[in-house]
Amino acid sequence: MSAESATHTGTAPPRAPQSSQPSQSPQQPTPSSHGRHVVAVVVLVPVLVALALWAFAWPAARTAPRDLPLGVAGPATVATQVQKQLEEHEGAFEIHRYADEAAARDAIEDRTVYGAVVATEQGPKLLTASAASPFVAQLLQQSVTQQAGGAQVRTVDVVPAAEDDPRGSALTSSVLPLTLAGIAAGAVVTLLGLRGRRAVAALVGASALVGLVAATLAGSWLGALTGNWWAQAGALGLATLAVGAAVAGLAALLGPPGIGLGGLVVMLLGNPFSGAATAPEMLPDPVGTIGQWLPPGAGVSLLRSISFFDGAAAAAPALTLTWWAALGLGAILLGSALKRRKETTAPTRTEHEPAPAN
Repeated sequence: MSAESATHTGTAPPRAPQSSQPSQSPQQPTPSSHGRHVVAVVVLVPVLVALALWAFAWPAARTAPRDLPLGVAGPATVATQVQKQLEEHEGAFEIHRYADEAAARDAIEDRTVYGAVVATEQGPKLLTASAASPFVAQLLQQSVTQQAGGAQVRTVDVVPAAEDDPRGSALTSSVLPLTLAGIAAGAVVTLLGLRGRRAVAALVGASALVGLVAATLAGSWLGALTGNWWAQAGALGLATLAVGAAVAGLAALLGPPGIGLGGLVVMLLGNPFSGAATAPEMLPDPVGTIGQWLPPGAGVSLLRSISFFDGAAAAAPALTLTWWAALGLGAILLGSALKRRKETTAPTRTEHEPAPAN
């Protein structure tokens, strides 16, 4: 059949098949990109090491009392002389005056002061609270003995630490595992792809179990904690939830880099700035204050208050942890909502096929 007759009958001659172009392979890393990666590693690792040394070593090397709350009680004439001797250590102590020993004891039990010097006719008498900080209790004993000219100073531990953990080593060592548990919970929730209410439920459940396990180990087995067991479990669980929610919340808003950012803040700042081994007032300014704004420091303060002081001064650290947990869980829900909205409003691409010829 000729081309003219084919046109007349309305049928078109078959088209020659188009040659398919070979698929392009993914771009391979170039030597220049490898060089940039090497430079990034060489520069980044020393920076992280310097940051870690600054965060951990600098506060430890500058440990000293700074406005450490200390009470002075007794007759006015004798107490004033004791106060002047303590004020010779400029900036070391924040002096609180009390009428008698009973008032000073109440202040220690309320966590208003770490200890008190009771001025008597027989010489100074020192009241301490090793449960608040064994390090500070020892420091006060050394300072008061030095001011007394090396004479023996009567010392009464008003709120002692746990009998099985007199130095508070187990309590201090619990900060790092709880921080790691929170970071791990937030990272696992993110990497498993849990979003929204499922992520919130997973974090709350995991934190509650961590609190129960930690209270069993630290309180029942090691004997490092005293007081209400359920309150201790709640405090430990809340501290874990605050860290996990912060990490998962940042990841929900920023993506996987949020895990690194959250872990960096909590681990490199919250852990050494917590003052768990000494006291917030023993750290350089403003490290001690910042540490109490972060979950590890607030968690240790809350745990001490609940375990040894019948909940005295527990409101501030509990509120700090609650805010961290609420903001983190809110960020998880917000990130999930934003991602779902982005997925539903994204334009759908449809491929238009050519219409068949008649």
